[in-house]
Amino acid sequence: MPIQTRGDIRNVAIVAHVDHGKTTLVDAMLWQSGAFGAHQHVDERAMDSGDLEREKGITILAKNTAVRYKGPAAARSGYPDGITVNIIDTPGHADFGGEVERGLSMVDGVVLLVDASEGPLPQTRFVLRKALAAKLPVILCINKVDRPDSRIAAVVDETYELFMDLLDNAASASAQLDFPIVYASARAGRASLTQPENGTMPDEGTLESLFAAILETVPAPRYDDEALLQAHVTNLDASPFLGRLALCRVYNGTIRKGQQAAWCRADGTIERVKITELLMTDALDRIPVDSAGPGDIIALAGIPEITIGETLADPENPIPLPLITVDEPAISMTIGTNTSPLVGRTKGTKVTARLIKDRIDRELVGNVSIRVLPTEGPNAWEVQGRGELALAILVEQMRREGYEMTVGKPQVVTRVMGGVIHEPFERLTIDAPEEHLGAITQLLAVRKGRMEQMTNHGTGWVRMEFVVPSRGLIGFRTEFLTDTRGTGIANHVFEDYEPWVGELKTRQNGSLVADRTGAATSYAMFNLQERGAMFLEPTTEVYEGMIVGENSRVEDMDVNITRERKLTNVRSATSEVLERLIPPRKLSLEQALEFCREDECVEVTPDAVRIRKLVLSREYRARTTARAKTAAKS
Repeated sequence: MPIQTRGDIRNVAIVAHVDHGKTTLVDAMLWQSGAFGAHQHVDERAMDSGDLEREKGITILAKNTAVRYKGPAAARSGYPDGITVNIIDTPGHADFGGEVERGLSMVDGVVLLVDASEGPLPQTRFVLRKALAAKLPVILCINKVDRPDSRIAAVVDETYELFMDLLDNAASASAQLDFPIVYASARAGRASLTQPENGTMPDEGTLESLFAAILETVPAPRYDDEALLQAHVTNLDASPFLGRLALCRVYNGTIRKGQQAAWCRADGTIERVKITELLMTDALDRIPVDSAGPGDIIALAGIPEITIGETLADPENPIPLPLITVDEPAISMTIGTNTSPLVGRTKGTKVTARLIKDRIDRELVGNVSIRVLPTEGPNAWEVQGRGELALAILVEQMRREGYEMTVGKPQVVTRVMGGVIHEPFERLTIDAPEEHLGAITQLLAVRKGRMEQMTNHGTGWVRMEFVVPSRGLIGFRTEFLTDTRGTGIANHVFEDYEPWVGELKTRQNGSLVADRTGAATSYAMFNLQERGAMFLEPTTEVYEGMIVGENSRVEDMDVNITRERKLTNVRSATSEVLERLIPPRKLSLEQALEFCREDECVEVTPDAVRIRKLVLSREYRARTTARAKTAAKS
């Protein structure tokens, strides 16, 4: 069984922490390989195609592209006509870690990007751990070397330390520590193997050094030329004309348009299917092809129910490949139908349990990191994911698609080990100016965080590493940004399960709860201002049990926000206008989820995000509170 090599293909994933320049680097590689015409208008970060990706400036879904590289290094490799480099652009947030794991399953090597100033951060550790576990060769790319605060040599040392920390046995360590280092500025589209001075550009004007390092370090796909067809489904996409597209990496054999193949399903059954359409990626477009061979990354149509991890094999002798495994979810939230009095006010919204369940099931198809469990009620489901952000983005996407729902407070997914309840812990890295050190330490002490490490670079900034319960990080970001006046940078990644640490009292203030239905008046709001911060504007419609603001005290307070001024027979046209109102604190969806307590939830509609009590009735809530106080005394 002779093993062959396809030298005209390289499959590589670009991995890094958030905002270290992955998508920008892919942009530069596309431009320099001649993928775009000189007069073609292409947006910055062309790979971030989704609306939410563009708005938030982050990558949410792993995407693949292909560049045809025809530079000097291709000629040296014996392919002067060019080598196809398939590039997988992966997200940087730990919440979308499942996307990274999928991306790594289809490549033969990785480019690890590290910011020349920030150095390796938690997500860098996460993606590198995954790459080393898969035995993939690594190219280290120190990006943003032209930053004025860059510290290139120190960052290279820190990355070596990270490698040493993650490599277990010494035998493999020596081989995996021998990696090329490329110094780059992705925004300028420049890379070099020579270390520049801090804050200066690489000495070469193109990315030629990076392309050369990819060709030399990443092995070409190897296959057995007598083996039968094996193609692994690693991602899903959809086309308005072709329906569901399965993105596959071909490992052995050749797959052709119109041929019969064996579809090896996740449950172990095998079904015969026809490949109706075969597509290959060229820059940002997919072009039809007649056949694809080992090492190719393709999209195929014709199988409407295919899912991630399944295999397409030879129809006569099907041999499935192992399923893709991803890390366990750590955070859950309950999503159910909207039960507020203002349900269905927006025309054309989707409000029924059937439609919401159908949409969550559709998400399960393409998102391997999410799980859905039933709850006690028929109209609510527990959705589990890696982190708060991943779940908040799912809710935001549903909202934009016209769904109305009620979303509960994010909770942690616990486990019982040895008869003891364990909860997930995160490794939190904070970069902040020195003057905020005390405030940050105090903030995390309340959340039962323990400091593992603290480094002062001597630049006025400190870096702290904490291990914190995942519960403590729910609602942490808003407070942290307030305490550091928006200057602090916090990053976290899942660490391990540890015994339950007890109750966490993270929110100190109670809620201002509307006690009747009506429209909020400026007169009532003016009188309530001294009680706390308001979340809404005058004339906003409210209902009993809806939270209209944050109380300055610990307990909740029922307020009449619809109260109107008593009319007198003295005429005054300006009486309403003269009441000076403090502008309300408008909460985004993420902030609303962070704010709400165990007895509160968030009502999400296409037009509005409202926080409300789970139990709307004021009397019922008062009785429950009184019973709880009596029980506590006895």
